[in-house]
Amino acid sequence: MADRYLTVAQVAEFLGTTERFPRRLIAERRITFVKVGRHVRIPESALGAFIDAHTIQPIRQPSATLRRAA
Repeated sequence: MADRYLTVAQVAEFLGTTERFPRRLIAERRITFVKVGRHVRIPESALGAFIDAHTIQPIRQPSATLRRAA
């Protein structure tokens, strides 16, 4: 169990959002979480997986060929 468990406030700070966003992710079951009594914790690995799954890679544009004006 080398995984750290983060609070909602820690996840919000890491993502640069308010606490409402990670709470909504939890309510909509869009991120893995652990309930310890009434406390909710999000594993660091689940946060990393969520970020990886929602990372959009840029589209590589083919290099433009330069045309000479006549």
